[in-house]
Amino acid sequence: MAGLFVYGLGVALTVHAGIGIAPWDVLAQGISIQTGLSFGVATVAVSILVLICWIPLKVKPGFATVANALLVGLFADFWLMILPDLTAYWQQLAVFMLGVVVVAIATGLYISSRLGSGPRDGLMQGTANTLDKPFWIVRTAFEGSVLTIGWLMGGQVREGTLIFAVTIGYLVQISLKAFKIPKG
Repeated sequence: MAGLFVYGLGVALTVHAGIGIAPWDVLAQGISIQTGLSFGVATVAVSILVLICWIPLKVKPGFATVANALLVGLFADFWLMILPDLTAYWQQLAVFMLGVVVVAIATGLYISSRLGSGPRDGLMQGTANTLDKPFWIVRTAFEGSVLTIGWLMGGQVREGTLIFAVTIGYLVQISLKAFKIPKG
């Protein structure tokens, strides 16, 4: 639970910075803009839809999977309510970078519980297994698709989106190593 609470903080920091966000968050933000739902509630809705997509893939969720789907968005909404205003670009960039690092640390923290993968990770891994395709190809296809759909719905794609895409894999790898999760 602590990992998910911290993950919500990381997501909120990247969203609050206003310089671009992760691909799945672009989709949630686009849905939020189009429906009037809060960002966090839109994130929960995306997570639930993703979990429904697990059914034909025969992926089994764990406790942390369901907790992730229901709580990360709500935790992000909580943090978004209390984060201070940012008045300068350097503040936005610093907050964004901090958010990416926090997301990576939180990912290692919640995965180390071994109580289930996140909804998006399970969808991508299940799809890769079902199609017998390399994970990176499936992840790239999913993230490119949700990024495009979210952007068309008004989600923010900027330099932060690129920074996230280029850095998150390496930072999560470091976090997993710190939490003693082997490569694989």
